Amino acid sequence: MNKEDLRQQYRLKRMGLSTEEVRDLSGKISDKFMAYLGEHQEIRHVHLFLPIARFHEVDTLPLFYKLQDLGYSLYTSRLNPSEENLETLNISSIKGFDSGHWGIPVPGQAAIEAPDNIQLLLIPLLAYDKKGYRIGYGKGYYDKFLATLGRDIIKVGLSFFPPEDHIPVEPHDIPMDFCITPKDVFFFYR
Repeated sequence: MNKEDLRQQYRLKRMGLSTEEVRDLSGKISDKFMAYLGEHQEIRHVHLFLPIARFHEVDTLPLFYKLQDLGYSLYTSRLNPSEENLETLNISSIKGFDSGHWGIPVPGQAAIEAPDNIQLLLIPLLAYDKKGYRIGYGKGYYDKFLATLGRDIIKVGLSFFPPEDHIPVEPHDIPMDFCITPKDVFFFYR
């Protein structure tokens, strides 16, 4: 199956989930992520994606508030349309979000910051495979962003579904280190 077919298939699978299922499954994913952080106390700088609710993405907002209460340094990215890349925002002290372009929550008054301190990055995805390669929405923003970081950041996918056996890979694709689902955590060893 090609990437566009997989995108369409997983969009439909996610849209088949009710709002309650998205909330409950997101909570299970969040619990597994918090357990991972509990075993890795050295990780204090976490980059989150902010969910597009209308696309039934994994809801990371409750996770954001939980991490904020625990004193983590938190970051997200927003698209810089003139350069077509992602810029990093420090959202550690943000108290709320507005609805922005594409329905992505937008943090008010967040400062643009270099991504140098990020230790772990949560990555949005539609589908992924057993080697850790992912398919996003097709713009390549996260792969471009990961390529600019130039150091070892733990790359974590969040998905409602298990991996595909194989997805098509392109030379610029950067694999994840592991992916958390409501039932399992899939680690990708190289």
